[in-house]
Amino acid sequence: MRVGRGLGESAAVAVLECPPTVATNLTIMGSRVITPFRGKHNHRRCLDDALKAAEQVCAAAGLRLTPLRRQVLELVWHRHTPARAYEILERLKELGHRPAPPTAYRALDFLERAGLIHRIESLNAFVGCADPGARHAGQFFICERCDAIAEISDPSLIDALQGHAERLGFLPRTRTIEVRGVCARCSAEA
Repeated sequence: MRVGRGLGESAAVAVLECPPTVATNLTIMGSRVITPFRGKHNHRRCLDDALKAAEQVCAAAGLRLTPLRRQVLELVWHRHTPARAYEILERLKELGHRPAPPTAYRALDFLERAGLIHRIESLNAFVGCADPGARHAGQFFICERCDAIAEISDPSLIDALQGHAERLGFLPRTRTIEVRGVCARCSAEA
């Protein structure tokens, strides 16, 4: 892990070897880094941690993580890049399932409502939430070259947007922020 100092008392930035499945305590200028850009890691452990966290969240909320929902969650976490619904449906078929498209969409909807995944609107795709126990509107940095996604949580951004919305008389339906660009890894390779 590399850590650098930023502005503010708790500001730091880190590049981790594995996207954590429990939110990090790392901050960048007051924004909590939930999922940094991916790197080399033990993917089996990463996936196991995500599934364990999902089971805990569902148990605490009295929700059922059915075998199909669990399988869909595994497929979303499969590569740490956005997973599109039709890709998930195809993978389910390859794994021997025969779900109708509405079944897969219902599973994705359940996982999103439970806070276990996020929908990336601009890509019409889903990514696993590394901090499923905390309700938050995600702010995402999306690499246009490798599809890697980093997630932060910065309540001040959401508060600022909410304040502007109120002054405009606007009622936001979603509060997700997506920033597209190039990650450090792809920049270095260019």
